[in-house]
Amino acid sequence: MSGAKPMSRAGNRFADLHLHTRFSDGTYTPEELAGQAKLHGLAAVSLTDHDTIEGCAATAAACAAVGIEFITGSEFTAELDGNELHILGYYLDTTDARLLSAMHQFQTVRQQRIQEMVSRLNSLGVDLTSESVMAVANCKSPGRPHIGRALVQAGICATVDEAFERFLKKHRPAWVPKFKISATDSIALIHSSGGVAVMAHPGLNRMDEAIPELVAAGLDGIECYHTKHTPAVSERYAALARRLGVLITGGSDCHGYTKGTPLMGTVKLPYQYVTALAARAGRSAGWSENH
Repeated sequence: MSGAKPMSRAGNRFADLHLHTRFSDGTYTPEELAGQAKLHGLAAVSLTDHDTIEGCAATAAACAAVGIEFITGSEFTAELDGNELHILGYYLDTTDARLLSAMHQFQTVRQQRIQEMVSRLNSLGVDLTSESVMAVANCKSPGRPHIGRALVQAGICATVDEAFERFLKKHRPAWVPKFKISATDSIALIHSSGGVAVMAHPGLNRMDEAIPELVAAGLDGIECYHTKHTPAVSERYAALARRLGVLITGGSDCHGYTKGTPLMGTVKLPYQYVTALAARAGRSAGWSENH
């Protein structure tokens, strides 16, 4: 797996707690995600689509059909001191009114961002409509990859990577800043819906000095094992998590075929960490959205 391999004291049961579907910027359907999880021998998975829980019910059903434990989740786009970071929420109550209201707000501003970026493309002479982008997205939480795919479909760019390089990356002509809630507000929102808050891929954030501050604000864990963490980075964050007394988690951050070869299977988190995560949420080991 990418990153240092965590020790397992739970037999050969493993989990992947960072996965995406077509309900945000992934390509897998819930059924495809569950099938791939089964193929890779995973005992438990969590769906962590960006700023949405839209796909959780379907993914829970798909996982139940193949005998895999499912944990509700979402990846919240947040910021601290002007820097973007992502907070993973696990064991969320998908019926919680405050959570649903916040998700509606997140999705509305994501859709508005699509319209603004398409407008900028139009001002550059690029013939693209927001309707075509939303047709590609086919979800409530669209993002830049959907614009990239629409540009490829329209024959304007050869690849999504080209679309990002020419138009969509930060400081490129069609880029529009993303709405973000504060990191502390995201933690509070996750907790208010009965969830557990974990910092996603800290090795990509370069904000290590802020982690103790976030722990003081209620952060429950750190995603130590991630596809883009080297073994040394993974072990450094695992040591930090132990020192701070917070949970250790991990996941592949698989987006299906969005970013080339699917990443599921590259990170297999020993089930002992799922047990600890469930305990923090007040759940018993093996609890699942589909139970």
